[in-house]
Amino acid sequence: MIYEKAQEAAEFIRGKFSDEIKIALVLGSGLGGFAENIEAAVKINYADIPYFARSTVEGHAGQLVLGRIGGAAVAVQQGRFHYYEGYQLEEVTFPMRVFGLLGIKTVILTNAAGSLNSDFKAGSLMVIKDHINLMGVNPLRGRNDGRFGARFPDMSEIYALDLQEIAIAEAKAMNYVLRRGVYCALQGPCYETPAEIRMLREVGADAVGMSTVPEAIVARHQGIRVLGISCISNLAAGMSEEKINHEEVMEAGAQVADIFKELLKRIISKLV
Repeated sequence: MIYEKAQEAAEFIRGKFSDEIKIALVLGSGLGGFAENIEAAVKINYADIPYFARSTVEGHAGQLVLGRIGGAAVAVQQGRFHYYEGYQLEEVTFPMRVFGLLGIKTVILTNAAGSLNSDFKAGSLMVIKDHINLMGVNPLRGRNDGRFGARFPDMSEIYALDLQEIAIAEAKAMNYVLRRGVYCALQGPCYETPAEIRMLREVGADAVGMSTVPEAIVARHQGIRVLGISCISNLAAGMSEEKINHEEVMEAGAQVADIFKELLKRIISKLV
């Protein structure tokens, strides 16, 4: 049933934009401004796309933007859906299913995240080298549809190493130091307690958030290559005296916006 729904959504999108798309992006909290760089943009509200959910969180515009970045045709999710909004993971990851049927080969997943590593400061960027799923759920649970992928997909390299290297090299060319780290996903929506942060640091996480992991798993299930980039929005609970709030997340996205936009454009140019 999901396959047929994804087919219908993919055909709807093709009817709005006929160019072959190989690259997709998901823009996290406070990072949606990148969509302004898209040339000859076609904007589609999620409400108009068959079976798409709705973004309900500030900083998530809730539209799919199709167009070109340089020589590359791209599909950009300006805002995503979260498990904590009350959606099932099947709904959260539905755009990845649609992207797979559109023929997309690479997806760049971005998010805002709290830092568990004192070397990663607020307003900096981190390329994701691996993740820890502590959401307590897996998007592949249930009946497997072999048309999407194998029952037991390999996850030994969820975030493609060569894409990480491209991102780091392009950041270096900008005289920007892009660190690598492990991203941990929890359900949310409340921020973590200091005790939880101490636990996450012990298990090897460098950053923590409430998204990305389900999308990355479903993308890999379909053979889509994944690059993940976190915007470090704050130091996690207990690592500073500051209280954590969503406004801080939005401010961090604005602080790094110019670097983020330039880096994404450079990365995309290497994928054409």
